[in-house]
Amino acid sequence: MAIDRTRLRTNLEAVEERIAKACERAGRRRSEVTLVAVTKMVSPEVAALLPELGILDLGENRPQSLWHKAAMLPTEVHWHLIGHLQRNKIDKTLPMAHLIHAVDSVRLLQAIEQEAVQQRRQVSVFLEVNASGEASKQGFSPADLPGLAPILRELQHVQVRGLMTMAALQDPQACRPTFVTLRQLRDQLGLEQLSMGMSNDFEIAIEEGATFIRLGTVLFEGV
Repeated sequence: MAIDRTRLRTNLEAVEERIAKACERAGRRRSEVTLVAVTKMVSPEVAALLPELGILDLGENRPQSLWHKAAMLPTEVHWHLIGHLQRNKIDKTLPMAHLIHAVDSVRLLQAIEQEAVQQRRQVSVFLEVNASGEASKQGFSPADLPGLAPILRELQHVQVRGLMTMAALQDPQACRPTFVTLRQLRDQLGLEQLSMGMSNDFEIAIEEGATFIRLGTVLFEGV
C-alpha cells in the first residue's frame, strides 16, 4: 500500500495549528510543548517520514518495537518509551530511549537505577500516575507520591523529570480534572515535566500544563 505523504503533512499541519491555539488560550509558548509522535501502529517506512517533516520525538509502547525502529531510523531521532518496561528488557532499552514515560513502581525504578549504574549512563524517566483512578490503569496512586520523595533523592543515575498519566477515554472536557490532579502532584514534588494528553484530549492537557503530548491516531489517520 502506498504511503500518502501529503496526508501526513496535512495532518501534522492541522495538529500544529491546534497545539498553537491551545497554547495561546493557556498563555503559553508553543516551545513549551513537545509533540511525541506515537508510531506503534505504523510501519518503519511511515515513521521515517516524520524526521523529514521536522518531528524528531517518536514514541513506542513496546520495547521490542522501539529497538526495531530505532535501528532503522536516523540516529538524531529521540525515542520515547511510553508503555510498560519489563525489567528483563531494561538493559537493551536504556541505550536507545531518550526518555522513559511509564515507570509505574518503585521496583522498576530501582531496577532502572541498578542497570544505569552498570552502564554508567544517566537516564531520564517519568513516574506513571493513575490520576483518573480507573481500576484498569497502571501506575502509582496519587496518595503514593508524597512518600516517594526520600526514594527519589537516593537515585544517582536516574533523573525523575516529571509525571505521566492517561485520562479516561471520554469527552475531552471531562478529562480536565485528571490533568489538574497530575499538575498539582508535579508541583508538590518539585518536578518540571508533565506527559499527558493523547489524540482525544491533547488540547485540554495543554491548557492544564502538559509539556509532552503523545499523539498517534490524529497524526496518521488516512496515511
